[in-house]
Amino acid sequence: MPGIVVVGAQWGDEGKGKATDQLGDRVDYTVRYSGGNNAGHTLVVNGEKYALHLLPSGILNDSVPVIANGVVIDLDVLFEEIDGLNARGVDTSKLLVSANAHVIAPYHKVMDKVTERFLGNRRIGTTGRGIGPAYSDKINRLGIRVQDLFDDSILRQKVEAALEQKNHLLVKVYNRRAIDATEVAEELLAHTERLRPMVADTVRVLNTALDAGQVVLFEGAQAHHLDVDHGTYPYVTSSNPIAGGASTGAGVGPTRIDRVIGIMKAYTTRVGEGPFPTELLDADGEKLRQDGAEFGTTTGRNRRCGWFDALVVEAAVTANAFTDMFLTKLDILTGWEKIPVCVAYEVNGERTTTLPMTQTDFHHAVPVYEYLDGWTEDISGCREFSDLPKNTQAYVRRLEELVRCRISGIGVGPSREQAVMLHDLL
Repeated sequence: MPGIVVVGAQWGDEGKGKATDQLGDRVDYTVRYSGGNNAGHTLVVNGEKYALHLLPSGILNDSVPVIANGVVIDLDVLFEEIDGLNARGVDTSKLLVSANAHVIAPYHKVMDKVTERFLGNRRIGTTGRGIGPAYSDKINRLGIRVQDLFDDSILRQKVEAALEQKNHLLVKVYNRRAIDATEVAEELLAHTERLRPMVADTVRVLNTALDAGQVVLFEGAQAHHLDVDHGTYPYVTSSNPIAGGASTGAGVGPTRIDRVIGIMKAYTTRVGEGPFPTELLDADGEKLRQDGAEFGTTTGRNRRCGWFDALVVEAAVTANAFTDMFLTKLDILTGWEKIPVCVAYEVNGERTTTLPMTQTDFHHAVPVYEYLDGWTEDISGCREFSDLPKNTQAYVRRLEELVRCRISGIGVGPSREQAVMLHDLL
């Protein structure tokens, strides 16, 4: 009954697909349990690069890919992504979509963009893809679920109810034209027949699979510090990508989770606004960005780059109870004479080795660095830990001590096979 959750331990873009790759064909189901197409991950398979935004990475292997109830789905994006993969010879016929997943309607994207623009300097840095407004409607009980597309009357009623308030805001506050409910309904209904064969009671499917002893991998989009409850609020996403989110987002009890794998990059990146104590606004930051190709999979935006922050990751280890860590992009640090690692903060003249409790203190945190010896050797061909240079091994072991969780795998290049495994992730 192996239920495995994979969660980013920083602010996303850690390379979660790298860890799932190592589980390979031993996974029976791969489940996306939160977020929408504001997230994305890049995988390199047999030398080919795939950028996924909504589909779980299992779409590229023999497992059954599942979009669970906790996800919000832009149907246009879903079918564009499916068509793109089909054109490249990828079989997408096994995809299952939860009947209870919520749908991103055209008006959600409009509201996302106009409200973000309205905030001005207080903007959050959203992707403008309607994810936040879709989750807001879900909580306000105005949401549209996948199953609603199979009842024309219910769908039209729900769209009208959702637009009753939004059109007042658009016209009277944002000076935009009202959105026609009939047009929205027709646009959504156009997807119904293509969507119908994919829709399933995914809660039942996944629990039956676990009962049968099959391996179910739950993929968290984004990361711990973008979680709406546990992240750097308000600069967060609108869902729960933490490990606990797999239970609500996929409908499996917490006792069904056997392993929780945290993914951390060998340095730190962030997209969008919000505090980032180790951020580098100099040539070192630009070198990390260029060498690591730190540009958003979904948005193409430059990622903010900085040194590894042990306090950020340790907080994620605590809240998610990680059993294992997977360290990615270690090869990007090759060539640095000294590599700074943040081991503490100075906040208002006091030193702390744990993440500050308040947003105010976190904004004022000044990193305290420990400088580790770098290496110049090419590590991209290493497959055993003993193959790594001594200084590289020391860097890994020091991070392991600081975050208080064992490192079970290390990414040393973009391809699936470019990994050093210390422990089996299954």
